Amino acid sequence: MGNTKAWIQAARLRTLPLSLSGIIVGTALAVLDGQFEPSIFVLALLTTVGFQVTSNFANDYGDGVKGTDNEDRIGPARALQSGSITRASLKKGIIISVLISMLIAMALIYSAFGMENFAYALVFFVLGLLSIWAAIKYTVGSNAYGYRGMGDLFVFLFFGLLGVLGSMFLYTESLEWNSLLPAVSIGFLCVAVLNLNNLRDVVSDKKHNKITLVVKIGFDNGKRYHFFLIITALICFTLFLWIENFDWKQSFFMLAFVPLLIHLRKVMVTRTPGDLDTELKKVALSTFLLALLFLISVKFFL
Repeated sequence: MGNTKAWIQAARLRTLPLSLSGIIVGTALAVLDGQFEPSIFVLALLTTVGFQVTSNFANDYGDGVKGTDNEDRIGPARALQSGSITRASLKKGIIISVLISMLIAMALIYSAFGMENFAYALVFFVLGLLSIWAAIKYTVGSNAYGYRGMGDLFVFLFFGLLGVLGSMFLYTESLEWNSLLPAVSIGFLCVAVLNLNNLRDVVSDKKHNKITLVVKIGFDNGKRYHFFLIITALICFTLFLWIENFDWKQSFFMLAFVPLLIHLRKVMVTRTPGDLDTELKKVALSTFLLALLFLISVKFFL
């Protein structure tokens, strides 16, 4: 099934910090509510890693089959595009990744709910199946939603709302309305990473009929949309701090927005899509830093 290096590259480990951000923030909200269980935390992280790797394999496969990954694409070469992994091997890799992810997800569900809360367990099992479906259908198939401008919505729902609120519920078996604010914030920041990727690839995507939201609204409007995403994320987290009465010492994690605001200026003045490639990791790592520092704040400073 190909060499180890090729599979590691196809797994795109650099995407993992962003995908883990929702779990970390959801855990922080549970800690704020007086709930924490190490086994749930570890299994939730591993489940998310499994779903993200599955998504990356499927994305590589879908874009490769459709011809979207080609010589026009900016960024690292993909496995199928470069020929380092064959189509058949990548298919097998996706199936194995799905099976491993669902096994870990079931262990997570059992750890959180046991046999006493079968209804909750069933709901989360279905959510796990939906997460796998969303991971694969982003680029795979004739009706791939990533090719119809719906990627932003699904990223917001799964990385933001489900990632944050779902992980919080695993600990607390309850939700509070104000938890929606950090969930929306993380969701918008994750969408910002996708939007930045689509801004970078707008020329190639348009040429190969990948109709992302940026292709629909245009490069300049895509930059304005990017501004909206990050500023709204900042406002939502700020409102949450105000509602929860965080003092300035406990709010030190908001410093993670500083590089994001600097990044916004770079985006707004950029005229060449390819010049945005280096900005992707800045947004992803800043989001991860925000999540990690938020967890540290509620764990050790409250």
